Amino acid sequence: MRRQGEAKTTVKSSTFLYLALMPDRLMTNQAKKIELLHAAYAAFNARDIDAALAVMTADVHWPRAFKGGVVHGPESVCAYWMEQWNEINPQVEPVAFHLEEDGQVLVKVHQVVRDLAGAVLADEQVGHRFTLEHGLIQAMEICQLPASGFGT
Repeated sequence: MRRQGEAKTTVKSSTFLYLALMPDRLMTNQAKKIELLHAAYAAFNARDIDAALAVMTADVHWPRAFKGGVVHGPESVCAYWMEQWNEINPQVEPVAFHLEEDGQVLVKVHQVVRDLAGAVLADEQVGHRFTLEHGLIQAMEICQLPASGFGT
């Protein structure tokens, strides 16, 4: 049974979750955001497009990190991912979450990109900033991680 101020989350043990001690209502909302993002990353890595798109709004904005630009809407995200996965094999694992004052969530991600033969093209940590609306992903952007204070 949870005590006052504790959040129920499904984060991996290796994930650092930075949450201040807050009332249950706020903790539950923040935990739900993180659970949603974990589900999105898991679906992406499993190439489960239906599950990944199910956590996005109908007008989602998504970066075309591999090709440049931005796509809008789940159908365009799907088309971009299919194109991407025909050329490279990216895996993205969330390492840490930072809940920002404006309601956005900054995720520190370990990203490994391989070519289709398995050779590593990139192995780095990147930032993903999410805007959530009505419990769904409305936008994602790739961003710089803060120089300090964001876990290891």
